[in-house]
Amino acid sequence: MNEKNFEYLRDQVKYSGFGDGLEAQLRENIKKQPLEFSVQHQTAFGKDEVTSTLNFKRSSITDMYFFNNYQTSIKPDKSTEKVNQTFYMGKDNNITLKEGYNLISGRAVNKDLTNKEGKIYNAWLEMDFKQTDAAGNFRLKQYHQNYGFDLNKELASLPIKELQNNQDRERIIDSLQKGNRQLVTFLENGTEQRRHIEANPQFKSVTVYDANMHRIYCKQSQQVSRGIANKSEQKPADELVGGEGEYHRAPKKPKKSKSMSISQ
Repeated sequence: MNEKNFEYLRDQVKYSGFGDGLEAQLRENIKKQPLEFSVQHQTAFGKDEVTSTLNFKRSSITDMYFFNNYQTSIKPDKSTEKVNQTFYMGKDNNITLKEGYNLISGRAVNKDLTNKEGKIYNAWLEMDFKQTDAAGNFRLKQYHQNYGFDLNKELASLPIKELQNNQDRERIIDSLQKGNRQLVTFLENGTEQRRHIEANPQFKSVTVYDANMHRIYCKQSQQVSRGIANKSEQKPADELVGGEGEYHRAPKKPKKSKSMSISQ
């Protein structure tokens, strides 16, 4: 068995968010030297069940194995249906398990990405549940830096107590960039109110929920209610298509009427 290859894969799996509980399965499969193999992983984020299948394949010219992709199935709390998505692994642009969970949950994730020329750029990723690719995966949209969403600016417009402390501010920003729904304290009329917030790059805002997870603020809903939503102000987001760890801009396609797919 190629010990260095095993150690590399073990670390790749661990730092992709699957922990170190798959080490024994990984070693056992590599020892058998199959052309390809899969290992299973189960966890939960809150009350949502998350099941993943990690797929590995041996090189056609060496004894090295590669972590090709993982298929994640999420069963939201109180839902009988599962939502599935495959995330491809490669040298760059990899999405961790928690980031994948957040994307499937409808939240945006901020990533440093690498284009085909090898240049690094930053963008927010968001899943498009209205369009799927040939493999049945939901496409990913991206909002570049020049799109106009400034997370720091939007946070500054909200009465968040934790922003008064630089360390807490950085923790909140880091959490939101990972796609998390973050618990914060609002200072309102001299009282403290618990609120949940999440980044909403498409509408250049931060969405706010009350303690019961009811949405109480979103720039999108304000624009619609005031009748000032202007489509010309929203530049179209680029679309990311995952394939062997790479992302590229997808060609423009006519929209089709399609219900949300829950299986591949």
